[in-house]
Amino acid sequence: MNVEDFDFYLPEELIAQTPLPDRTASRLLVLDRETGETKDLEFVSIIDELKAGDCLVLNDTRVLPARLYGTKEETGASIEVLLIKQTEGNEWETLVKPAKRVKKGTIISFGDGKLIAECIGEADHGGRVLRMKYEGIFHEILDELGEMPLPPYIKETLPDQERYQTVFAKNRGSAAAPTAGLHFTTELLEKIKEKGVQIAFITLHVGIGTFRPVSVDNVEEHEMHAEFYQMNEETARLLQSVKENGGRVVAVGTTSARTLETIVSDHGSYKEASGWTSIFIYPGYEVKGFDALLTNFHLPKSTLVMLVSAVAGKEHVMNAYKHAVEQKYRFFSFGDAMLIR
Repeated sequence: MNVEDFDFYLPEELIAQTPLPDRTASRLLVLDRETGETKDLEFVSIIDELKAGDCLVLNDTRVLPARLYGTKEETGASIEVLLIKQTEGNEWETLVKPAKRVKKGTIISFGDGKLIAECIGEADHGGRVLRMKYEGIFHEILDELGEMPLPPYIKETLPDQERYQTVFAKNRGSAAAPTAGLHFTTELLEKIKEKGVQIAFITLHVGIGTFRPVSVDNVEEHEMHAEFYQMNEETARLLQSVKENGGRVVAVGTTSARTLETIVSDHGSYKEASGWTSIFIYPGYEVKGFDALLTNFHLPKSTLVMLVSAVAGKEHVMNAYKHAVEQKYRFFSFGDAMLIR
């Protein structure tokens, strides 16, 4: 299976650069994975697509303001750092620009010395491992000095950084937002619950894989970077009950989908679990952990397009994406949504 099989034409003007003022004002493309039929709706119509007894599974990860701008202590050169993963204690795997200026022993200062980072080695993805030194509470310093790590295809600045967080974001740790969840407001979720739809929360901290393209021709040769996930006992019991009573598990976002698949694949059912997942879902994979998927529109040739193609079939997905382009849907993080049912 070739990466080129998942390419499609996308005009640059369809890449959403800014979020809509109203989170729920986006559009919703519904795709029937059996027939390939599509219908065009407004996102608030998600209520009509859900049934009493169904369960929405939301990823409650919270994005860190993980992009830092500092200076190399020795020369004053500007250094940009993106925090990717906390490994142990105050040590972080990071992406650094320009990487060639940061070698083992390099000291980087942020915020006039409020935060100091020492490079202690290279990470396996070409980044750097930094040891942080500071006084006080790290996340408070990060809130003060850091910026939201918006994807590279977004060129506009984001005045309200909370707009890149879901309204249910709670557990700090992501390098990027679980963007399918950005469409929900507290009010919309309350209306969904009033219909008899359950709401469940899991956590997957989005990592470096979000920023890395597929660099091999053969899909099967691609390796995913590991990301931390967690499901508590309450959620596991709820999902098991939903399935036993004939309801559908609706994964909100590919991050929720990957977490559910990891747990069901490893344990045979929904179980309290946590750990690191590098699961790679592409056509040929049989989905076991969810019945429907709500997701945004993804990059050509990306692992996320491959995942949705595994859920609905590559031909159906490519046809749906062609329709979305023709109908001028907004793409990527701040774009519109697609429900695969």
